[in-house]
Amino acid sequence: MNTDSIFEVAPFHTHFDVLGVLAAMALFYEYGVRRLAETQAPRGEVVVTLRQRIAFYASLLSLYLVSSWPVHDVGENSLFMFHMVEHLVFGLIAPPLLLVGTPWWLIRFVVKPILPVLKILTKPLVALALFNGMLGLIHAPAVLELMLRSEFAHFGLHAILFLTGILMWWPVLGPIPDIPRLPPFLRMGYVFLQSLVPTIPATFLTFGESPLYPIYETFPRLWGISALDDQIMAGLIMKLGAGILLWGYIAWIWFSWWNEEQRYSNPTPRVSTTES
Repeated sequence: MNTDSIFEVAPFHTHFDVLGVLAAMALFYEYGVRRLAETQAPRGEVVVTLRQRIAFYASLLSLYLVSSWPVHDVGENSLFMFHMVEHLVFGLIAPPLLLVGTPWWLIRFVVKPILPVLKILTKPLVALALFNGMLGLIHAPAVLELMLRSEFAHFGLHAILFLTGILMWWPVLGPIPDIPRLPPFLRMGYVFLQSLVPTIPATFLTFGESPLYPIYETFPRLWGISALDDQIMAGLIMKLGAGILLWGYIAWIWFSWWNEEQRYSNPTPRVSTTES
């Protein structure tokens, strides 16, 4: 059945589970920067900056937008490409914003009980393997069908993707001194390696001659987009969307590195205050 109405394939409803999780994250964040800062934040250091607040709440907003109506519901009931947008946000947008937006001392307070394990999980090759293994798993036909049939499985697997996304970004952002980030050149190589991995499943989606996910053929086709065309567009979103994001991060690392080198190589001359 073809339809042009989102409301026919995905009637509006509020995702209270998503709202509950995000509200809990926001409340803990505010509790941390207002109360825990008294004992956890270093003396004399700014507890939280405006930039950090903006990044943190941008992370929550991105998670909300793709985990609620209409993106989540359309992806679950009609178009796979909407589901792919969810995966990009859960892996490549929300995790780095969350790490950048949370004060390092608050992150350290949260992860301190599991710090020895975290040091292993955030080793570059381990983190890459965990994240991309999870990314490959949720695109396996049987697993994807399970996610579409079970809201619990859908929520749980997306949560794991988000957590492994945090692990993947850890070597790039190095949010706490206990586990420092990679040097700039290695960070660029690490992100470049990550940019290559999504092209593998994206190739199967883009160049497939028949739908890889038969379950989508049984769903109403929003805007008359066939299951095969939907799959091709999902592959392009994965390939081009992830590529643009990751190469944007590589550029950001490069220019940040260059600015830092310029600052150290051309220090600001001191103005003499000695009276003659």
